Formats: sequence, C-alpha cells, structure tokens
Amino acid sequence: MTILLGAVADDFTGATDLANTLVKEGMRVCQVLGAPNAETDYGDAEAVVVALKSRTAPVAEAVEQSLTAMRWLQAEGAKQIISKYCSTFDSTADGNIGPIADAMLDAQGGGFAFVCPAFPANKRTIYQGHLFVGPDLLSDSSMKDHPLTPMRDASLVRLMEAQSSKRCGLIPLETVREGASAVQAAADQLAADGFSYGVVDALTDDDLRIIGYAAKDHALITGGSGVATGLPKNFRNAGLLGEPITAEQPSMTGRRLVMAGSCSTATRAQIDVAKANWPTRMINVHALAEGDAEIGALIDWAMAQGADQPILLYSSADPAEVKEIQAQYGVTEAGEMVERAMGIIASSLHGAGFDRILVAGGETSGAVTTALKPKTLRIAQEIATGVPWTEALGGAPLALALKSGNFGGPNFFAEAFEALE
Repeated sequence: MTILLGAVADDFTGATDLANTLVKEGMRVCQVLGAPNAETDYGDAEAVVVALKSRTAPVAEAVEQSLTAMRWLQAEGAKQIISKYCSTFDSTADGNIGPIADAMLDAQGGGFAFVCPAFPANKRTIYQGHLFVGPDLLSDSSMKDHPLTPMRDASLVRLMEAQSSKRCGLIPLETVREGASAVQAAADQLAADGFSYGVVDALTDDDLRIIGYAAKDHALITGGSGVATGLPKNFRNAGLLGEPITAEQPSMTGRRLVMAGSCSTATRAQIDVAKANWPTRMINVHALAEGDAEIGALIDWAMAQGADQPILLYSSADPAEVKEIQAQYGVTEAGEMVERAMGIIASSLHGAGFDRILVAGGETSGAVTTALKPKTLRIAQEIATGVPWTEALGGAPLALALKSGNFGGPNFFAEAFEALE
C-alpha cells in the first residue's frame, strides 16, 4: 500500500502525539521507531510517522537522520511531509528545528513552509507570532528552565530566523480567520517577497483546520501535531482516502509499569498522585554513578511487588535538584546514566511479564523504546489529549503509551490503564 502522508518527528512522544491526531481524523497510522529501511513493514497504514531521537542531537546528525527518513517516506509514495517538533518549540540556540526544515526544503528544491507548533487542546497557542503556554508567554512558562532546552524567547519568528539560514515571516490571526484561501494567498506573497517560512497564528482547533486546508499543496509543513488536523480531509476531498476508521485498543492483560523521566510540572504532579496509591521507587542517580548494582536492585524491587496494581519507577525531580545533579555529573552524562538504566530495567521487566508500559518524557521514551526494540507501533485510541495507546507489531506482546512530559492531568497514569480494561 502507498503512504499518503509522511512525518518525521524529533522525539518518540511527539511522534505518537502526531500519529494520535491523524488516527482521530480517521486515518490508519503506523509509527516507525528509528530510521526506516527496506525491511520496514508498515502494513496497511495510510500515514507513517518516523520517530527519531534528534531533538538535542548534534545538528549535522539530526539533519542527516531527518533527511534519510524523509527520502524513505517519499520513496514509499508520501505526497506530503511534516517536520514535527514539540508544541513548545523545544530547541537549542543552534537548532535543530531550523536546520532540519532548511535541509528538507532544500532537498525538495526549495519552496515555502508553515511554522505552526500550536496545540490549543493542550493550551499551546500562537498570537502575533508569539507562542503561549496557557496564559503565559513561552518565555514566562516553566519551559524557561527546561534542563535541556530552556526557552527564553516567545517570538517564533525570531526563534526560527536564529536557527535557519532563511527568512521567516508572519501570517496573523486576522488572515487565518478569513479562511484557507486567504492563508494560502498570504503564504504566496511571503514566498514572492523572499521568505521561506511563515509563522501562522492559531488560537483554536478551527484555526488549525484552516491552516491544514491551506497547506494542501505544500510539500513540507513544519509544526506540532495540531497542524496536521486538517490534512486528512484534503486527501479525502481529492479521492485518495476512504471513510474514517476507528482504531481498536490493545488487549494485553499482563503486569503494568510506569517509567517517568520528565521533570515537567505535569509529570511531577502525576507522580505525586501515583505515590499515594501505588508502589513507587525513585531512581538514585548517585547510586547509578557507582555502578549497575542500583539497576539490579530496582529490577528486584519491581519483581517483588504485587501483580494486582501498577508500579512506578521515576527519576523526575524539580529543576533545582536536576541542576545540582547536572553540576556534579555533567548535563549529558547524568541524562545518559538515567536513560541507560531506564532502558535496561524496561527490557528486563518486559521479559518478565510487564506488557503494559507507560513512559513519561520524550528522552525517557526514546531510551525505553530503543531498549524494548519494537520496530513499528500501531496507533490505537487516545487516552488523554495528545496521548494514545500503541501496540507493537511483531515480537512479544506489548502495549506502550509514550507521554510528553507536559501532557495529561494529575490522575493520568491511572486513567491510562483504565482505558485498556
């Protein structure tokens, strides 16, 4: 079967978030974990989202991985490509959002692309080119102190132009509210004036649908998962996509595990709720630095807990604690220690019968899924906004939920497992 829509995501949770948006719009969607190749089987999927771990990778490496994924998608028939990044535009001063978008545009022979990370359902909106998280500018939100990608500017135009070698303009809300034709006309004018990108304001899901309809002839779109909302209808209108389908939930019945590595406010609140109800254990980074005995102890602890309720293993901490650990061990080294431990633990516990696993945090999700080694995931139904359950195709049974750190309410962990019952 030929792919209609392809996407390249810079982390695993973001890929799942985008895939979930497309499933809700009635598409059959498969998520590919890591670089695809000739052996990759995506079944009957109409949309394929390639999940990379490239958000904080060296720029050249991130660009190369993204181009490889894009070329594979195009070779499989994808008529449109989405470069997917976080709804809070998570990036370093040098990239990788801008360099990846530049490389993709250049590989397609140039052109123009929208920049729209808005996700109103999770309170990410864009107005006058500025990104808001709830009522706060991005630069005033908790993202300003993110340990890997602190966001100190809310202007998407400035952020994009700082990373990109190309010019970025603005398509304001009043134009969006005039409809898809007005948005496309504004994009054409920006392109004629020498701009390669246009940040598009969006406050509601209706705004995102208009932007999606306006992008029907664009070879490349960049943004968060919300910008894909209107795209399936474009394919249906063109007679390329059938009637909407409804995805089924996985039917695993084994033991349940939550692994949390995100330090976001939302995830820490979810951990607090779980600690009051389930067996929980915090991963001791100082003990990890001493060797693998801590990993073995955590696995033994998990296996010793009763099978009648979920268990939680977490490394999440408040920003002050994270900075202290990073100062002692180094930013990269501390993260790699925790991610390695999470991967080993997840693999061991999956082999011991934990087949319903929920992971919180983009970097943690990348480490865990890499260790579990599923090649592709079938995207099932949504648990909470932006987070679906997925089912590994091939291999041992596995239901996997990959949650962006900022997503979900305080009782999200329990609600996720209830969705499978």
